[in-house]
Amino acid sequence: MKKVVLLEGKGELSVGAEAPEPPQLRKVTIPVQGMTCAACQSRVQRVVQAEPGVVDASVHLMLKQAVITYDSAVTSEASLVEAINRTGYEAKPATQSQTSFDEQAAQDRAQEEEYLAVRRQALWSGAAGLLAMALSMPLMVASEADSHATGFFMTLMMQAASSLSFAPPAVWSYVLMALTMVVMGSTGRHFYVRAWSALRHRAADMNTLIAVGTGAAFFYSALATVVPDFFLNHGVRPDVYYEAVVMIIALILTGHTLEARAKRQTSVALRRLMALQPKTARVVREAVEIDLPVEAVKSGDVVVVRPGERIAVDGDVLSGTSSVDESMLTGEAMPVAKQAGDRVIGGTINKSGAFRYQATTVGADSVLAHIVKLMQDAQGARAPIQKLADQVSAVFVPIVMSLAVTTFVVWYVAVDQAFAVQAFAAAIAVLIIACPCAMGLAVPTAMMVATGRGAEQGILIKGGEALQRAGGITTVVLDKTGTITEGKPAVTDVIRASGSKWSDREFLRLVASLEASSEHPVAEAIVRAAGEQMLPLAEVESFQSFAGRGAAGVVEGTAILVGNEGLMAEYAVPSEVFLVQTEQWARVGKTPVYVAINGQPAGLIAVADPVKETSREAIRQLKQMGLTVVMLSGDHERTAQAVAKEVGVDRVVAGVLPEGKVAEVRRLREAGQVVAMIGDGINDAPALAQADVGMAIGTGTDIAIEASDVTLMRGDLRGVATAIRLARKTMLVMKQNLFWAFIYNVVGIPVAAGALYPFIGLMLSPVLASAAMAFSSVSVVMNSLRLRRVQID
Repeated sequence: MKKVVLLEGKGELSVGAEAPEPPQLRKVTIPVQGMTCAACQSRVQRVVQAEPGVVDASVHLMLKQAVITYDSAVTSEASLVEAINRTGYEAKPATQSQTSFDEQAAQDRAQEEEYLAVRRQALWSGAAGLLAMALSMPLMVASEADSHATGFFMTLMMQAASSLSFAPPAVWSYVLMALTMVVMGSTGRHFYVRAWSALRHRAADMNTLIAVGTGAAFFYSALATVVPDFFLNHGVRPDVYYEAVVMIIALILTGHTLEARAKRQTSVALRRLMALQPKTARVVREAVEIDLPVEAVKSGDVVVVRPGERIAVDGDVLSGTSSVDESMLTGEAMPVAKQAGDRVIGGTINKSGAFRYQATTVGADSVLAHIVKLMQDAQGARAPIQKLADQVSAVFVPIVMSLAVTTFVVWYVAVDQAFAVQAFAAAIAVLIIACPCAMGLAVPTAMMVATGRGAEQGILIKGGEALQRAGGITTVVLDKTGTITEGKPAVTDVIRASGSKWSDREFLRLVASLEASSEHPVAEAIVRAAGEQMLPLAEVESFQSFAGRGAAGVVEGTAILVGNEGLMAEYAVPSEVFLVQTEQWARVGKTPVYVAINGQPAGLIAVADPVKETSREAIRQLKQMGLTVVMLSGDHERTAQAVAKEVGVDRVVAGVLPEGKVAEVRRLREAGQVVAMIGDGINDAPALAQADVGMAIGTGTDIAIEASDVTLMRGDLRGVATAIRLARKTMLVMKQNLFWAFIYNVVGIPVAAGALYPFIGLMLSPVLASAAMAFSSVSVVMNSLRLRRVQID
């Protein structure tokens, strides 16, 4: 296609130049099996990012998946899968799932299959390890006898070995070599395959450490078995480590089994949410009620619900009345009455009557699917604190291998050659005890448990960065309307100016006719008041809205101006005539709405928004946590102060428009505060985006929820304190996990290298090193699981 292109710097037009085609970006989630540590994760990510056409890639160790954005004109999903498979891990093309339910179900199946497979391998290896220990007894006895060892343990070994005395020790050495080869080639095979693949890519991971450690022990033992005289001639005992190789593999697999079992518990909350989705729905097709799989329900279908049944998909009630338990969304125990025109949500429970409703949002668009998707995205998101673990993991394995070589050289050179066996054992112990797994699991496991725990409390956290920032919040900024108050203002008083020619009903009808074109909560309250009096609304001939201030227009040839005191001043309408009345209203928290007709003050309408029952308790909790609480309001100063006094807020900023809310949040941040903004309306969205952490009340608008980092599904302000407590405790657990992962390696590696031998004669065997490594990973996951039980409300 020919394009007209302006030549830079020449001001000339060139006809016929070919403009570059815009990239055709696609995003795909590819399941990846076999990753066990942060080094594995880093290697897969490096390989994927090096592929031509890849714009962004994020690999998740806990979720076993890679989320990749790529240019489909340059590469394909199949090429990406092939690239990952070349690293030695098992990637499969993404399934064409329509909903987050399908994705999570597939992930759960993969987790279950992984757990069962590694458990089988651990059991088989454990049995082989016990057999290897028994068969090695004659060799241990022979070795200790050569060194003239005595004592109780030696006596026990001799008694155990006597049952195998029908064959010389050399025979048992060959039997052990064969058994070890079987274990290494079956249950331990994946360690060596992935280590070789890493080597081909000039990388190293946990598999490299295990493969080098056990491989070196095996080849050393094989040489001692085949050519024992070579060792004897050099003054070294031809000891073998077959049982150590088998037990190391068995213990590592046992650790992976416990780890996989614990990981399954991190997604319990997601599975509970998914269980809310019914399997079938009763749909009316051609005047006949038929049961269909919920996946087959289409938007526009008529669905029948009977008492006690779960509502299958989202929709609007067509006929019938009932009450619905929506506690899974709102946390409110009281069922909500439903009638024609009301909205129902899939997954909630119909309590009393039967009704019919029309399906509106199904599949991936449903509210429940959206919640599940938010949780999945949050669990896959990386917290900034994870970067430290990633940086260490990137160089961890090469450093450990260098330390193992150094350990062998120091032992071999510094002491008599008779200690060559100890030098070799120490080097292997260093390789085996080093554990990058714990560092890779320290943050993601805590993140998964925390987001799940939050969802159970009606708190949806959009990612690790939001969670980490929430843990450091110092100031909480609350919007008044819909956050502290119910957000459902009602007209309480209507006052006309003296000498007005309009009756109360006619005055209210004219104002409501104008306000019917506005979406502001106060406007809606005035329209509701007119509806309650069954006043017929007139057609609006012209309409203009003034954000946060009011509206103006023409109704039945009459010019009407409705709004706050500032808007009246702007149009030179005197408001002092109502001063006494507005001050009285302000003292009890009523908001005055000024009305001018044909440029003259015509009356006042009082609107009150009742404070939520839980607001005072929520603010008390926030202040008790050491947080500064600020209330923002577009209302008059006196009205805002009345509400603030009722709920216990000390600092109020009143009369602010949406841009004023943004400016206040920015000012607080520039003053060094970590700010959380809580709101629910469209006018709160800019301030939510400006804050360090934006929290949207779930009963609010979609725009506010989209702009926020945290969504409080229950609409209860106490959820703010709960979310901050959860964030603080999660950050504490993450730091504990990282500290343990680092300190374990900082202490464990020197001990394995024999640092304590000159002082207390302690040498750590490779088998004990493998047990310590397995324990380190499991302990990190178990510590994260504590978040399921900690007190946060």
